[in-house]
Amino acid sequence: MSTRSLQFFHFGLMPYPHIPPAEELTSTWVTLSNRHYDPELGHRLYNEYLDHAVLAERLGYDGTCVNEHHQNAYGTMPDPNVMASHIVARTSKIRVGIVGNALPLHDNPLRVAESVAMLDVISGGRIISGFVRGTGMEYHSLRANPATSRERFWEAHDLIVKAWADDGPFDWQGKHFDIPYVNPWPRPLQKPHPPIWLPGQGSFETIREAAKRRYPFMMVFAPLSFTKVNYDMYRKAAAEFGYEPAPEQLAFCVPTYVAETEAKAHEETREHMMWLFSRGLKIPDYHWLPPGYLSGQSLRGMIAGKRKFGIKDHVDLTYQDLLDEQYILVGTPAQVAEKLAAYTEDLGAGIHVGSSMQVGDMPSWKVEKNMTLFAEEVMPLFRPPGNQPAWARGVPVPGSPESLNA
Repeated sequence: MSTRSLQFFHFGLMPYPHIPPAEELTSTWVTLSNRHYDPELGHRLYNEYLDHAVLAERLGYDGTCVNEHHQNAYGTMPDPNVMASHIVARTSKIRVGIVGNALPLHDNPLRVAESVAMLDVISGGRIISGFVRGTGMEYHSLRANPATSRERFWEAHDLIVKAWADDGPFDWQGKHFDIPYVNPWPRPLQKPHPPIWLPGQGSFETIREAAKRRYPFMMVFAPLSFTKVNYDMYRKAAAEFGYEPAPEQLAFCVPTYVAETEAKAHEETREHMMWLFSRGLKIPDYHWLPPGYLSGQSLRGMIAGKRKFGIKDHVDLTYQDLLDEQYILVGTPAQVAEKLAAYTEDLGAGIHVGSSMQVGDMPSWKVEKNMTLFAEEVMPLFRPPGNQPAWARGVPVPGSPESLNA
């Protein structure tokens, strides 16, 4: 078994699964009519999803995560801070990751700074603040300019970090934001600010900037081979900035399901994993990659990577493809632990984000069963004796100054 350790973060995408079959849809995003959404059913689903986050604390997960997406059935969380507030109110110890707020889509970044700071104070300093650019689809849904999103992202990032860390009021005069009084109340409890994570899918610029700032980088929905390529890019960039990254700076988001036998695991999860990739991620290229969203270098790298590793579009992946390429981890606890060891031993990763625990149209009883079995039989294999979560052992939050100086 691996000599390395992992931290385990629950992550439910909070989808609305009751939509037409994939073959009847052009896209699950942007243009799928909201006439398919039943708020009464949505009420039940949201509360089930929140129950899963609370269960994560009871089972001893290191954290639980929410994120931001717009106008889709794949993940109905247009405001992740609202969902985080409910989780904070119903838990007391678990770390809550917002992975993350899509900065270029906000007209005024101070609204993000204020919301996250409020959550950090209310929670007693349990917030992890992920920042994302938002997927290409969001730029259609919210009528944002993808060509300026990267520079807008980093200006918003710099403004928020300064607003959290420095005394106000001060003025901000940038290319995209002109704010005469930057003076947010409250300020976050964690100093100088909550840990910042950067999720991504292989953008060269994102990886380099994450390494420069020593932010944990989370690879999302990618095959093991491509994850390794991106981790190598992070390590190369870190070396240029004069350090070797710790395992806690490398995270992977891989849907995971365990059951008593291998056959039962596949039987219980196959249709739900396929919903995620063939229906939830049914997105035409013109929605996924609007002009200007990727730099020429990142676009070339993505095309070259897909050719080199034979990477298919999500909707073209078979269930066997998902297993073979390790987009997903399915099996007995021992089998899944062995696959996780590849991430720790071969890739040097330190954080498993299990979007895993609630996938597609998976019913709540399967989610709870999976979470419980995973917590009881997989997590202890990557932890010190006692199977305590990081927050109970006093382990610094990944990305905090304490973790980077450990």
